[in-house]
Amino acid sequence: MDFLNTYLIYLIPVFGLIGIAVMAVKAAWVTKQDAGDGDMVTLAGYIADGAMAFLRAEWKVLGGFVAVAALLLAWSGTTVATSSPVIAVSFIIGAFLSAFAGYLGMRIATKANVRTTQAARTSLAQALKVSFTGGTVMGLGVAGLAIIGLGSLFILFYQVYVVKVTGSTVNGEAMAKALDVLAGFSLGAESIALFARVGGGIYTKAADVGADLVGKVEAGIPEDDVRNPATIADNVGDNVGDVAGMGADLFGSYVATMLATMVLGREIVSHDAFGGIAPILLPMVIAGLGLIFSIVGAAMVKIKSETDSVQKALNIGNWASIILTAVATYFVVQWMLPEGEFHMVRDEVNGAVKAGIIPFTKNGVFMSIVVGLVVGTLMSIITEYYTAMGKRPVLSIIRQSSTGHATNIIGGLSIGMESTVLPILVLASGIYGSYHFAGLYGVAIAAAGMMATTAMQLAIDAFGPIADNAGGIAEMSRLPEEVRHRTDNLDAVGNTTAATGKGFAIASAALTSLALFAAFVGVAGIEHIDIYKADVLAGLFVGGMIPFIFSALCISAVGRAAMAMVEEVRRQFREIPGIMTYEGKPEYEKCVAISTKASIREMVAPGLIALITPIIIGFAFGPEVLGGLLAGVTVSGVLMGIFQSNAGGAWDNAKKSFEKGCLINGEMYYKKSEPHKASVTGDTVGDPFKDTSGPSMNILIKLMSIVSLVIAPHLNANHAAPTAMKHEVKKQIVVQAYTSPVTKVDKKG
Repeated sequence: MDFLNTYLIYLIPVFGLIGIAVMAVKAAWVTKQDAGDGDMVTLAGYIADGAMAFLRAEWKVLGGFVAVAALLLAWSGTTVATSSPVIAVSFIIGAFLSAFAGYLGMRIATKANVRTTQAARTSLAQALKVSFTGGTVMGLGVAGLAIIGLGSLFILFYQVYVVKVTGSTVNGEAMAKALDVLAGFSLGAESIALFARVGGGIYTKAADVGADLVGKVEAGIPEDDVRNPATIADNVGDNVGDVAGMGADLFGSYVATMLATMVLGREIVSHDAFGGIAPILLPMVIAGLGLIFSIVGAAMVKIKSETDSVQKALNIGNWASIILTAVATYFVVQWMLPEGEFHMVRDEVNGAVKAGIIPFTKNGVFMSIVVGLVVGTLMSIITEYYTAMGKRPVLSIIRQSSTGHATNIIGGLSIGMESTVLPILVLASGIYGSYHFAGLYGVAIAAAGMMATTAMQLAIDAFGPIADNAGGIAEMSRLPEEVRHRTDNLDAVGNTTAATGKGFAIASAALTSLALFAAFVGVAGIEHIDIYKADVLAGLFVGGMIPFIFSALCISAVGRAAMAMVEEVRRQFREIPGIMTYEGKPEYEKCVAISTKASIREMVAPGLIALITPIIIGFAFGPEVLGGLLAGVTVSGVLMGIFQSNAGGAWDNAKKSFEKGCLINGEMYYKKSEPHKASVTGDTVGDPFKDTSGPSMNILIKLMSIVSLVIAPHLNANHAAPTAMKHEVKKQIVVQAYTSPVTKVDKKG
């Protein structure tokens, strides 16, 4: 145990450094690949320039937000003993690394797209290698930066607030302060993630809808045809929404999961000699192992021939990383945690464990991690079933497309609603199972287990938009049909992996939010949340409403931006002669400007809802009502996220199915047929569902929980003085247990 206290903490950032080193090697390899002819390089340059223009505009707005928020956090850190003005520095670092993670992914994606197109001129295997390596750079960059950032800051705050102040390796009050300051890092990461995801989602879907409705439906040309004025904006959107936005999203999720587990780990008490910080360090160690085994899994993703299954290759790499992580985690848990039974300090009354509380062991902790890995895997499988081509849900939407646009919409909505059943049952079972094995800490460590292979999950997810861009460049460059056939193969798989990635993110958000909720309850000093109280019940209903108004703002923003895009594309077709005959050049930059301005303007309101609502409710009505609000947001948000993401994914692949031909009632239908036009309408409706409001749900519920956790010490002081005194007595028990790690704690008095 001395080794744990002395050395292991300093090894955690090393995992992240390994990930960054491998990322750099893979990024250099992608850059060295052939970028194709002059036309391809020019088109890729338009896409890269548009993506950077968006990021610069977004960063200007977010820079102001970060400055104001940091000042407020610095001031608030002076008002309670368990916090510090340093939380503002932690917040800024988290915000910067979150934005930087998205930037890294976008930069490599805009290089990998055209190189994937060129690789597709030779073979499907080479195209997969280039696109997936680009995705791997994204995954390793996000996970590596998260582990380096969180691990390094924890080392710093541990030394400053625990070791140098108390002279001990673990002290309850001092560790509480260190983790509260560290929470600023997660708050910064999730804040940027929400704005990046919402802003990027509005951007990409405004362009996508404009390209679809005018280019495909009205002009009868392909979405990625060089004659389509919105095509560059559409391809830019794939990068700023599905790559930069997604990178910031999973960076925030990754950090929030580790933080929630660390906060709950501080409350663990053992009847035996205990290594003090072991349950706090465990989630970071698991994340580090997951990063290493994600590198191993990524190396296994390859195919040899044109007939090999791309999806199977991705699954092999994914399964390898999950299984290796599970096996390694068993030995780490056995090594780090002591023998004997544990429980959480909140499960005590006057030093005695409450009746009905079942202590847990290190084997229970491991089983909770296994539960998290199983839940994440099952969520991906279920999401794949509801969104993949050739499966019953998508086929049912295809059949309903034969009778018109309205029945297509009805079919997609019903599939989306149906798709919530199995995931919720899996999540409920996961929550119950992980709690059974290790209490609230088990729920948190299950989420950490699920997020352990984030690098691999993100690599699989990010390869999709790279392949999509590659297909767009192939179409715009008018390359041979076999090139587009190969990129379409990758793109079709990418649509499914994108949908499964969103399902995975929502599942992790549910477990993480429950852990953050539990941490908030402990820090705020709440004994219980009584829904029989009118104000708490009112908070529950208001919380359930938040995801609906959030979604409404996101979807209506896409609608307004799309209207402006449609009008601009129509104007160009009308006023610029020779576009349809390739003699006139569309004004791509005007469409890019429309998406950029609309997304930056429209992302503010949804983001402020997530940030301000917990503060208003918490300070106006107290921590118990805020707890009710968080419960409502979590349940409603998870359901809305699953429904919207799966409905949108199913609509998208129903549309794509017509590219190869669909058999409906004994007759084959292809692109430009009436059923295909109905499927385009469904896909257009589903676009903001699956790429704007749906994937933003997981950030919404986590961000509101993190904001609540950060303000919890203030609510404790302002609203719960008697409860806070009881909680202080409990903390002293933790101090005794941690500062005497070689002495058994007498629980009877």
